Amino acid sequence: MATPLSDTPLSPLKTIAVVGLGTMGTGITEVLAKAGREVIGIDVSEAQATKAVAALEAATARAVERGRLTEQERADLLARVRTSTDLAAAAAADLVIEVAPESYEIKHQIFRELDGIVRPETILATGTNALSVTRLAADSARPERVLGLHFFNPAPAMKLVEVVSSVLTAPPAVAAVTDLAIELGKEPVAVGDRPGFVADGLLFGYLNQAAAMYEARYASREDIDAAMRLGCGLPMGPLALLDLIGVDTARTVLEAMYAESGDRLHAPAPILKQLSEAGLTGRKSGRGFYTYEAPGSAVTVPDALTPQEGNTRVAARSVRSVGVAGSGTMASGIAEVFAKAGYEVVLAARSEEKAQVAKARIGKSLARSVDKGRLTAEAAAQALELITPAGSYDAFADVDLAVEAVAEDLEIKQQLFATLDKVCKPGAVLATTTSSLPVVACARATSRPQDVIGMHFFNPAPAMKLVEVVRTVLTADDVHATVREVCAKVRKHAVDCGDRAGFIVNALLFPYLNNAVKMVQEHYASLDDIDAAMKLGGGYPMGPFELLDVVGLDVSLAIEKVLHREFRDPGLAPAPLLEHLVAAGCLGRKTGRGFREYARR
Repeated sequence: MATPLSDTPLSPLKTIAVVGLGTMGTGITEVLAKAGREVIGIDVSEAQATKAVAALEAATARAVERGRLTEQERADLLARVRTSTDLAAAAAADLVIEVAPESYEIKHQIFRELDGIVRPETILATGTNALSVTRLAADSARPERVLGLHFFNPAPAMKLVEVVSSVLTAPPAVAAVTDLAIELGKEPVAVGDRPGFVADGLLFGYLNQAAAMYEARYASREDIDAAMRLGCGLPMGPLALLDLIGVDTARTVLEAMYAESGDRLHAPAPILKQLSEAGLTGRKSGRGFYTYEAPGSAVTVPDALTPQEGNTRVAARSVRSVGVAGSGTMASGIAEVFAKAGYEVVLAARSEEKAQVAKARIGKSLARSVDKGRLTAEAAAQALELITPAGSYDAFADVDLAVEAVAEDLEIKQQLFATLDKVCKPGAVLATTTSSLPVVACARATSRPQDVIGMHFFNPAPAMKLVEVVRTVLTADDVHATVREVCAKVRKHAVDCGDRAGFIVNALLFPYLNNAVKMVQEHYASLDDIDAAMKLGGGYPMGPFELLDVVGLDVSLAIEKVLHREFRDPGLAPAPLLEHLVAAGCLGRKTGRGFREYARR
């Protein structure tokens, strides 16, 4: 019979065994040894153990070259690591961290054998990111000492560690490994046992939707990746990230998540199965969504899907003057973008006064750019001079491109497009900046739907590099070519997509945000832990709740309702907690309270 946890004081976690010396196991070994722990690295393959030691030697040698370690510190670190091919070497360990392949059979066998090897007080941790910690614990002779300790790759660099408790885990075991994570210089977050935990639970749903979007040929792999990098500030696009993680690994995680949740958003996109079974698992095989220079290389090479700049491009229409409709932040930002690029801009609002206020806002923005050294005073003055405020859309009579940035209300936009149809000259391109409404509905409000296209700028428009170019089934080829050319001239990165709810960025971003709300709603993890997990584990510039409060909970809810209505997927239904907060007037920073409270200005 196992000794009850409460009767046995936990040993200080000084000697730690790492079972499985692949990339993750080797990285964890390095982290532990650097922190002064004695490490026993165990792998069934002697060659793999040797490879791990070589990798550790190389990593520490680089650290010496960069001045992060002295030669003596390196020698001491390496002396603290020994390897074995026999699991019995874990007998002296205070903690065992298992990072074997993601297979219940393999992990169960390791845990069963460890039961007969380690001391009663030894803590057993699994590094799984997809399998049930509870299921592994239940078959152990000491389930109260089994928990999850999920590091992120590369372990030496990534700060996040998810500490996963099952219903069987004793609190002192959790406290011991949490303290260890802090001593290792990591940021531990406490989570419950469900596939994907927090970071991967949110991340892999998003990656799966990106794969499905690509599979549907809605947008190219390059445009999907660029949209999420430039539109959300992510370090890597979702398809490139799938290649880095491993398409087969992603499929395994998603299958585990789907088995648990039954949520169709977690059902692996068929393309993940097709690529996996074809051996096209990403960087490690040399080909996945992209093609790489060699297996293991990060360098992509052109392939049959790489966009080609052909010689048969449709000629663009000439654009010298631009009309911007609206007086809000987005309209002002777009007008500033065009003026700085040398276009003559007519900034029209519902009154001359509103248009003058919008121009004054642009003047302040340009002045800030001058103060920060991003623009010369002369260039700022020239840009402001190019903007003509107007109190009527009649001023758009001679513009070559009209861009509306009015309220996100279909009826208001349709009325405006009907007006533009009457006011603008034949051949003028008419563009909407909508982020969620059907562009074709705006087009049908005119007698020239072929001239209408979506140009979805991101806020703040002067700073954000992305523009989603949205073609409807009626948009003319030369209109599309014109907008692409204009985007290049204003130094924005254009991505092409079709006319469906959310386009690229919002269609991938808001289901992720909605799933984060569901996690809090279900008391699975705290706001702070989820935000920390996504910033530290996913490389996101903001956590989901920080972002929701910035965007506005009402705006977020409206977009999520549009996505749910368009795709009719139950998994896209807005989280009730979000609806309740909006109903209570808690809309985020703009009201002083959303998911968090903010000081009133």
